[in-house]
Amino acid sequence: MTAAQLRRPYQEMSGCVMEAQVTCDQSGAEWTAELRCEYIPDGDCTVEVLSPESIAGVKAVFRGTEQSLEYEGAILNAGTLGGEEISPAVCLIRLMEALRGGWLLEENAENWQDVPCLRLTVDQSGSRGGKILSTLWLRAEDGTPLRGEIAVEDEIILTAEFTSFEFYDKMIQ
Repeated sequence: MTAAQLRRPYQEMSGCVMEAQVTCDQSGAEWTAELRCEYIPDGDCTVEVLSPESIAGVKAVFRGTEQSLEYEGAILNAGTLGGEEISPAVCLIRLMEALRGGWLLEENAENWQDVPCLRLTVDQSGSRGGKILSTLWLRAEDGTPLRGEIAVEDEIILTAEFTSFEFYDKMIQ
């Protein structure tokens, strides 16, 4: 399948739910968590921490341009990361937005951990003029994501190893 064929279901979806192990590594600070994300294009998105246990249950809620952290009814402002202010909480959301509307720069057939994939790199230039590239490895058999990376100014700051993915409307067949 071509990049356009694999991206079409993401561009047409009503939403999806996914889980991934997300790792943040910037300037020597590393953070890893298992996240569950409910993504609705142009709508509300929720990212919940599944592990580590010390922060499990914390949710980042994104409503348009507003973002907050919620835990047991308490609501806090969500933090940011990097010059382009990309929080680890938005990693999965940014990767979905890259598939839906980023400018395709590269498309290569490649194996990731012995799984045949199509690797796509898309540009999502930052709101502050920074260069943001998202790279995704989509399974060749069904187009679901296996891995994703977000780089700001050529430094990979976020990686996601997808453990599950499902469209709300089951469009990939």
